[in-house]
Amino acid sequence: MKIRHFKPSDSTEIADLFHGSVHSISSDIYSAAQLEAWAPTPPGYTMWKERLAITKPFVATIDDVVVGFIELESDGHIDCLYVHRNYQRRGVALALFKHASDEAIKNGCEIMYVEASILAKAFFEKMGFDVQAENIVQKNHQELINYSMIGAPKP
Repeated sequence: MKIRHFKPSDSTEIADLFHGSVHSISSDIYSAAQLEAWAPTPPGYTMWKERLAITKPFVATIDDVVVGFIELESDGHIDCLYVHRNYQRRGVALALFKHASDEAIKNGCEIMYVEASILAKAFFEKMGFDVQAENIVQKNHQELINYSMIGAPKP
């Protein structure tokens, strides 16, 4: 696995990865309507192209296939951490998180924070993050639960 900076040519692959990752979440966690509100079908390719040009995520690849990405803002905020549904539970999220932690430390961040989904909450807890609040977010006329979490970068 390699972790590298985003390239504009990654945008469609990342949009598809995001959509597929969200829609692979069990309906026991989020309903089909909630998943569709979170990641509409088809993906908004123009929106993703514009967003990624600004956020410039770190991208994980295996054999030149994009298998995950993480968006880290300069203040330590993690906006997105997603892994391709066919590459989950293989250390991709951990590798991306460690890379982002190293970057946060280089940038002088003493804390990192995230709004984690129900599914991502356990991952961030394993990374030493603590829940600050449970949130109900309105997205495309659906209520979604996420958690405001805070933790220290891990070298």
